[in-house]
Amino acid sequence: MAFPTCKYNDVKFICKTAMILHCAPITNTSWLPTPLPVLSILFRNFTTPTHYFTSLSPSKASLCVDDECNYFLPWLERKAGREISSLLAIGTSSFGRSLYASDYIRAGDCILKVPYSVQMAPDNLPPEISCLLGDKVGNVAKVALLILLEQKLARNSEWAPYVSRLPKAEKMHSTTFDGFHYGVQDITLQEFAYAYGLVTSRAWESSRGVSLIPFADFLNHDGTSEAYVLSDELKQHSEVLADRDYAPGDQILIRYGRFSNATLLLDFGFTVPHNIYDQVLVEFSIPHDDHFNAWKLGLLERYRVRNTKEINDFTSDGNIFRIKEVRAGSKKGKGIPQALRAFGRIVSSNSRQEINAMVKEAEQNDGRLARYPLKNRIREIEAHQFLLVKMAQLIEEHKAHIKLLEPTPPYLQENSVRRRKFAKDLLDGELRVLTSASAWLKNYCLTLSGQ
Repeated sequence: MAFPTCKYNDVKFICKTAMILHCAPITNTSWLPTPLPVLSILFRNFTTPTHYFTSLSPSKASLCVDDECNYFLPWLERKAGREISSLLAIGTSSFGRSLYASDYIRAGDCILKVPYSVQMAPDNLPPEISCLLGDKVGNVAKVALLILLEQKLARNSEWAPYVSRLPKAEKMHSTTFDGFHYGVQDITLQEFAYAYGLVTSRAWESSRGVSLIPFADFLNHDGTSEAYVLSDELKQHSEVLADRDYAPGDQILIRYGRFSNATLLLDFGFTVPHNIYDQVLVEFSIPHDDHFNAWKLGLLERYRVRNTKEINDFTSDGNIFRIKEVRAGSKKGKGIPQALRAFGRIVSSNSRQEINAMVKEAEQNDGRLARYPLKNRIREIEAHQFLLVKMAQLIEEHKAHIKLLEPTPPYLQENSVRRRKFAKDLLDGELRVLTSASAWLKNYCLTLSGQ
């Protein structure tokens, strides 16, 4: 195959990189939250000593100007041909590079505007490389490859001031590919995993797929913030509006998204204590000794709508359910998916007559099985007690894992101490969610029984 002349003229590098992209486990999605793994996997990954981590959680540290980045904003503005920000400065804190107010900022002020022309996106890849990748390589992988190509060019890269200041592998949290040392010519799987991690932890969705936004990606996360990166397709730039007043020297914080600690940890490498967006994925199954096992499985498959969005804004798929914290005083149990309660009713049913009644009710209404309370209160209580038993098991598992994390052994290195803290934040949040769901289910059963 002939390659047009371009700045990436290392044919072997291009071919080998395309090969590793097709061999590596790469998704064909844009920037999306990582699916939550099983608790035991998380516990193992984040209590194992390693040097790959960082934390970008909110900081109240005082401004310490990052002299090494003094010329970064002027360089970016020259490249963009316009002003990016006159209100922000790059500083350092205990959490790394951050953006601070350099002047007084009022809520609603536009604090930065970064044109699309100076953002790194999949369409920045040279066509002679893009044509090798095909449709099965996703946008995140393409931007990761772009980073590797620009880093290979070093000082000859037009993006050198930016890519040279991206976090190094030893400063990132990543356990996904720690055990891999497979290499192909000029690039190793570890190097690609590093670049891929940079993108998943820093990129934003855009009309170009995903984009790395220089300068804006120095902003740190605050889950309570109402500020976030906005895209203006008409003006072809990304911008951030302040959600509060800032005085000079205050760190500017935005919200990356409504992410649980599991997502923050896996995608960004940090956790937030008492995260209001924490959630738990719970898997239920029909007991193998259930006489109606096959029939119930068939009905669940027939009447369920995959990846349906509940009216209370939670999703479920089959026998896996996403639970969020049930607020105190909630009468409707918002946080416990309707599909989960329906599953409990189906599993606990013990006669063909009862199951047939559910089927008839579904066909007469919206086609979804067991979405209404059972008319027999005793059977309705038993259905929710089935869910309670599972909740109790999960609560005890979480408590046992948390107990293993306390106290922290004095001989552990700082890396391991911080990772244990991440694990505890994660487990504490999930335990809080499970406990709230269990409390609501218990109260529901007591109310039905008249106690």
